[in-house]
Amino acid sequence: MIATLKGLVDSVGDDWAVIDVAGVGYHVFCSARTLSALPGVGEAVSLSIETHVREDHIHLYGFGSVAEKDAFQFVTKVQGVGTKVALAILSILSPDQMAQAIAAQDKPAFTRATGVGPKLASRIVTELKDKVSSIVLAPALSEAPTGEKSGSAAADPAAEMAEDAVSALVNLGFGRADAFGAVSRALQKGGGSLSLDELIRDGLKDLSSDG
Repeated sequence: MIATLKGLVDSVGDDWAVIDVAGVGYHVFCSARTLSALPGVGEAVSLSIETHVREDHIHLYGFGSVAEKDAFQFVTKVQGVGTKVALAILSILSPDQMAQAIAAQDKPAFTRATGVGPKLASRIVTELKDKVSSIVLAPALSEAPTGEKSGSAAADPAAEMAEDAVSALVNLGFGRADAFGAVSRALQKGGGSLSLDELIRDGLKDLSSDG
């Protein structure tokens, strides 16, 4: 299985690129986000690769970052989200934005992607909501003191407190997606040691400064 490709950009199309590795051209399907970040033809590039092997073909999917590859694998677990739709989603949402949209149950964010209608968007946010919270809050919760983050039982209260803070901000009239982002940023700045009141206060300050 091919996991990475390091070579030269040979050519680029609407949803693909050909990477020349030691004289062999690999046809790689990519999101618009990855394609837009590629260097010019003839320049060096390294892509993280997801290899799909079928009876009638072998397809390579290329990503500019491991995070994008992880997001691709994550969203394709949903029935109805094939590789083409997953790349369309990642063309309009970064991995962080996708995770935040799922956590915030922001269905319209997904319907902006080609091939995603209201029903599929609803299925994505519903099926992945419980699985994505740890992804969204992981960077912030990882900064918590060792005693607070060791073991899943200890991590759950922190995640619950973050959700309580989001709910409080939503009750104050802010959108759930904005509130989730503000709480996540507050957690990161506070090193995971904030109380619920401090988390709400700092999240409110963040939202007020944005406005």
